[in-house]
Amino acid sequence: MENNNNQTFFKVALGVTVGVIALLSYLFIGARNETFELQKALTTKVEQLSSTQIKLDSISKSLDEKIKEVEMLGGNVAELEKVKAQLESDKKKLKSDLSFSIQKYEAKIKEYETFLATKDEELTKLREENGDLMARNKNLESEKQAALSENAGLKSDKDNLSKTVADYTSQNEELKRKVTIASAMKATNVEVYALASNGKVRDGGRYKASKIDRLKISFGLASNPVAERNNKDIYIRIMDATGAVVSADGSSGTMQYDGKELGFTVKQNVLFENNDQKVDVVYAKGSAYKSGKYSIELYSEGFKIGTGTFEVK
Repeated sequence: MENNNNQTFFKVALGVTVGVIALLSYLFIGARNETFELQKALTTKVEQLSSTQIKLDSISKSLDEKIKEVEMLGGNVAELEKVKAQLESDKKKLKSDLSFSIQKYEAKIKEYETFLATKDEELTKLREENGDLMARNKNLESEKQAALSENAGLKSDKDNLSKTVADYTSQNEELKRKVTIASAMKATNVEVYALASNGKVRDGGRYKASKIDRLKISFGLASNPVAERNNKDIYIRIMDATGAVVSADGSSGTMQYDGKELGFTVKQNVLFENNDQKVDVVYAKGSAYKSGKYSIELYSEGFKIGTGTFEVK
């Protein structure tokens, strides 16, 4: 009876041990499988990250090459540089992207590849255009060389031709300058008269300040065969003994002469008839003249055309 009880206990203990061993084996195999799956998923993630990095680096290299070529061809690289900046930003994010998604980056890579394909087409057109320009330039250069060869018998060399052209240009400029100077008007017999308030005219060149109500500047415009008959502005500068320009509101202003700005006393528009005409310009200062010697300068079309003097006692 006791032996039977011992055998029964042994069988129960053996069954429990086998069950525990089976359970431990199951748990071990399950944990091992779970670790294997985790390793497999991690390996896949690393491979995807590496593949994505390689693709982005390749696109970056292609963008650099295209930017360099477009610049060399004289094209606009603004859009390429903008996309390159975005790509570098994506590459930087990839290194710390804890929520990395291969689908998201594949979509980005697809966009970059589409952009590169579009730029390839534009580059092809740009190369063709530059090729056409180079061909045209080559043709033009050939034509230029042919023309130079044809003229070789007439000119000793290119330097002599350049010197001849320069000499002619200089001569033409000098001729133009001389013609311009020759066409300038000349004011002759510049006289200054004093007009009293009652209209009486005094001459002689020396006047009392109390007898000057207005000044009359009279001069002749000499005829000139190369001068044009047209309306001309005559600028008159009246300067006192100190060199200050006499001026009055409403009639005075500034003019350009020899690259400088000069003040003038009065301006008179005159129809130049080219017949030794006489011109009178009346000027009212509006205040008394100081005693001293005064000088008169007349200008027209950028030239000083005459001078005169008078004295106030």
